[in-house]
Amino acid sequence: MQPHTRALIAAVAFVCITGKTVAGIYDHAQKRDLRVAAQKRGDQVRGVDSERDAKFGGALPEIYDSGDKAFFSVEHDGATVKGYDRHSSGFYSAQVVAGVVQVFDHSLGTWFSYDIQDADAANAWHREGDITL
Repeated sequence: MQPHTRALIAAVAFVCITGKTVAGIYDHAQKRDLRVAAQKRGDQVRGVDSERDAKFGGALPEIYDSGDKAFFSVEHDGATVKGYDRHSSGFYSAQVVAGVVQVFDHSLGTWFSYDIQDADAANAWHREGDITL
């Protein structure tokens, strides 16, 4: 799975699990901020990946990434999200732990962590206390 796809999945997982808006993402694997934003209203998710000048969104459970011209599925079940990325033909699962999104890429067998920027406070993150990543 591409790193940008995992970032989109992290954003969608966060809005689905918490109902809060995403204003930006910090990718711990890449050690940098990503200009990815997302929000959810009802079963509709809308977002933008300014890094790639691409929009993503749609009616759950299908999210379309205009940059890759491909869909990824999102199954939301309480505190977890899982699905399938059609662009890479890979499965994933995601959860929010203490405000940090953790995405497991099944094809790589690896966890990836993302801090989520709070839309209501431009310099704040949704992290709950100190955790080790």
